[in-house]
Amino acid sequence: MYSAPSACTCLCLHFLLLCFQVQVLVAEENVDFRIHVENQTRARDDVSRKQLRLYQLYSRTSGKHIQVLGRRISARGEDGDKYAQLLVETDTFGSQVRIKGKETEFYLCMNRKGKLVGKPDGTSKECVFIEKVLENNYTALMSAKYTGWYVGFTKKGRPRKGPKTRENQQDVHFMKRYPKGQAELQKPFKYTTVTKRSRRIRPTHPG
Repeated sequence: MYSAPSACTCLCLHFLLLCFQVQVLVAEENVDFRIHVENQTRARDDVSRKQLRLYQLYSRTSGKHIQVLGRRISARGEDGDKYAQLLVETDTFGSQVRIKGKETEFYLCMNRKGKLVGKPDGTSKECVFIEKVLENNYTALMSAKYTGWYVGFTKKGRPRKGPKTRENQQDVHFMKRYPKGQAELQKPFKYTTVTKRSRRIRPTHPG
């Protein structure tokens, strides 16, 4: 004969159901929290990761330095030329850079046709480049938006279009150089090795 469940049994079932609901809620919160952390990690930390450096970029092909002449870009600058002094903003632990002419305050950018142009606003991804250090100690700058397109110049210092560039071409190889008189002000950070203190020897006095 069928008997109705006791009050104790109903209470236990209710308790188990409540525990299950709590576990589901906690799991959902943990998933959302992980997604939030991942999103925050991917986002740029404008305070802690940004560095600003001043240097010139010497073109291996033209034998001169990159110049940001307002909207026009060239590689004909002499050492110390005011248009060749570049403010390089580094983020994402140094892999991505924005390059701005110190004199004109225009950014070096690459448009959708692969042409190098200067822009007053550098927030566009067209003004972001991925810095690659090559085996020959030269640096190459690849567009962050147009993968495989590099900053490059001809022997006469004229910009090459991105689609016509390759990483192994000398046209896209650059050497970083500090402007005259700036090398002493921008020495690389060095760690100081701390050693154990040597035991102090007390002077002996004649008896």
